[in-house]
Amino acid sequence: MHPMLNIAIRAARKAGNHIAKSLENAEKIESVQKGSNDFVTNVDKEAEAIIINTIKQSYPEHSVVAEENGLIEGKDNDVQWIIDPLDGTTNFIKGLPHFSVSIAVRIKGKTEVACVYDPMLNELFTAQRGAGAQLNSARIRVKPLKDLQGTVLATGFPFKQKQHSESYLKIISALFVDCADFRRTGSAALDLCYVAAGRVDGYFELGLKPWDLAAGELIAREAGALVTDFAGGTDYMKSGNVVAASARGAKELLKHIRENGNEAILK
Repeated sequence: MHPMLNIAIRAARKAGNHIAKSLENAEKIESVQKGSNDFVTNVDKEAEAIIINTIKQSYPEHSVVAEENGLIEGKDNDVQWIIDPLDGTTNFIKGLPHFSVSIAVRIKGKTEVACVYDPMLNELFTAQRGAGAQLNSARIRVKPLKDLQGTVLATGFPFKQKQHSESYLKIISALFVDCADFRRTGSAALDLCYVAAGRVDGYFELGLKPWDLAAGELIAREAGALVTDFAGGTDYMKSGNVVAASARGAKELLKHIRENGNEAILK
């Protein structure tokens, strides 16, 4: 195992255990709104501190990009740890037990290792570039699709970009004619991992941040998924718009997105 993946797993488990314990004392959770429909809790910040401390003990010179702390530059800017300490904060605040810790390591702009940990189910999704993806150490593969018939697709409403809601709902309506059903679970990192594990057949969402995507997209790709932006390119870390499915499934999703999306989201 890649030594950095080892540290990422250790950090994710420590943070996940802290989050799970915090849920037992719900009255101690304090949440504040940091943006439009965007919340942060004291637990997000505590979990992030746990992760950063764990990384810095082993790799004090590496840079960190974290959801709450932003960029923490190190002496070695070639190596960047991208962290979402609690992906699914709204679920956590509501007591819905579906959220995750997401950690990825990028070396010279390429994601090399990734882990996403669901502390409530004790499920650890991991990937190493070129070495496949695992769930609790067992190999996982994306589900190959012929078309969208009978598929269950994951998505997320653009709650931070409601100006795109009309366009998004047009895409949903068009897809709903072809697929069987949708799931909207509230954690982008887990949605990408669920595509990797074949639990959902495809996933698309717009307006995400790099820390929402960084770990999950490597896990999905290493499981055989095609991950693209809405234009079919690979600029999703920048645009925040992502599609993930088997090659044929992604092609079908992109077709519906192109036919029904507005110009602003198709860039």
